[in-house]
Amino acid sequence: MSKQNEAAQGMDYLQSIPRRWVTIYIPIGIFVFVLLFPFYWMVVTSFKPNEELLSRDGNPFWVIKPTLAHFEKLLFQTAYPEWLWNTVVVSVVSTVISLVASVLAAYAIERLRFQGAKTAGGLIFLAYLVPPSILFIPLAAIIFQLGLFDSRMALILSYPTFLIPFSTWLLMGYFRSIPYELEECALIDGASRWQILVKIILPLAVPGLISAGIFAFTLSWNEFIYALTFISSSENKTVPVGVVTELVEGDVYHWGSLMAGALLGSLPVAFVYSFFVEHYVSGMTGSVKE
Repeated sequence: MSKQNEAAQGMDYLQSIPRRWVTIYIPIGIFVFVLLFPFYWMVVTSFKPNEELLSRDGNPFWVIKPTLAHFEKLLFQTAYPEWLWNTVVVSVVSTVISLVASVLAAYAIERLRFQGAKTAGGLIFLAYLVPPSILFIPLAAIIFQLGLFDSRMALILSYPTFLIPFSTWLLMGYFRSIPYELEECALIDGASRWQILVKIILPLAVPGLISAGIFAFTLSWNEFIYALTFISSSENKTVPVGVVTELVEGDVYHWGSLMAGALLGSLPVAFVYSFFVEHYVSGMTGSVKE
């Protein structure tokens, strides 16, 4: 019987390999290919000379004679360095403002236990669901009346309108996972609410803060509608708007420079994700705990 069991286990093992290929490896391979192929095409196009881009001969999925001409044009013949700097400033400042406001709002809703806290939390999250395409019209009027049109401050003040609601909801879920006993012990020892927030809650919520920060930074970095509406001069544009508006001349698309600009613009976000990926996953996990 033992030999038969061993033979049966061996047959099961042989049958499990094809099953794994069908149920795991092939679906994952297809998903990875679909996910990464646009980035691969972007990299290949960035290093292709114009002769290969416009030619029907050769291999469209590979570079025969790589060149840096597109990067040279992007960095030295356009205002791309200024666009990149504007994007960094707007994204970092907007993220900091949104995190500060979200921390205070999430702590008040989840830890102070006032009447109507759940309703306030739900309304804050519903505010995130309002499409930016609806909000940018009244925001444009307000920005114009304040005299902030065509300035980085217009974006810095408008981006938190969609960053704060989701960041607050995310931090609410993470603050909810922190034991209330820690806060009660600190109150008994005479600590103030501010001391509890700074010295107890925030150190325990670092993964959630990083998760909310990555989310806010990514949305600010890739935002297009507000940047297109509120900014008109070339030197104040951000990367998403500058690449699209300055590198397209009528019906002429400078594909090499477009892809080079998209590639350089995506590297900071990819770096942030790769550096904080463990904290990001931990923060997203904590946000759904009850």
